[in-house]
Amino acid sequence: MAFIIDAVYDNGLTYAQTNGTRLDITSAEATTYAAATSTLTLGNDPVIVSAPSNGAVDGRRVDVPAITAGTVTGTGNATHWALTDGVGELIATGTLTPQSVTIGNTFTLSAISITLRDATAA
Repeated sequence: MAFIIDAVYDNGLTYAQTNGTRLDITSAEATTYAAATSTLTLGNDPVIVSAPSNGAVDGRRVDVPAITAGTVTGTGNATHWALTDGVGELIATGTLTPQSVTIGNTFTLSAISITLRDATAA
């Protein structure tokens, strides 16, 4: 079986912890900071990402806490999330259960785990 020491995973996840400060809900998967925070965004909220810890199944993870009152900035169907540094870098993206949002309202979102799974033999 392949093996990678936790510190390798933690270094990447620590980057997300240290720099991830804003979570946007988006109408499609963002591939750039501009798409995540301008073109595709339907809302956002400032976040504090947790320190790396053991993954739920294996590997290592960081968690973005649940959002209870995010600001909706557009009307549409939110299908993805994007974690950014808030100034120019897209850090991570993922899918979410689609939710319709309307500008001027708030949104809620369950906690998100960003996980790097353990290595496996090819």
